[in-house]
Amino acid sequence: MDGRPQMILTGVVLDSSDARELAGFYQRLLGWSATQEEAHWVVLGAPGGGAGLSFQTEKLYVRPVWPARTGEQQMSVHLDIRVDDLEAACAHAEQAGATLAGFQPQENVRVYLDPAGHPFCLYVD
Repeated sequence: MDGRPQMILTGVVLDSSDARELAGFYQRLLGWSATQEEAHWVVLGAPGGGAGLSFQTEKLYVRPVWPARTGEQQMSVHLDIRVDDLEAACAHAEQAGATLAGFQPQENVRVYLDPAGHPFCLYVD
């Protein structure tokens, strides 16, 4: 033991102007179910366990831009989602409500924006 108390990452929280709307998008994208749902807070649980995704309404939420630009709200976090078929995953993401980002940095990665503007990456190994 190194003397640290036990710490377990249980989730990542994404802010938006509407927590329920953003959670709905990720439910469609990932197929995860809500484990907690309140007016301004939703938690989605990963079916196999592990860290989930939470969403909270932030009245002063400012949509980030990708790629970063001086003077604009920059992203502070993004999600990486490994897929087995990039083309099929991209079609599914768009059907769920994602927008393909204008800047694509790598051949085996597709950067998308969720409805609140958070970037997420679909990638194949």
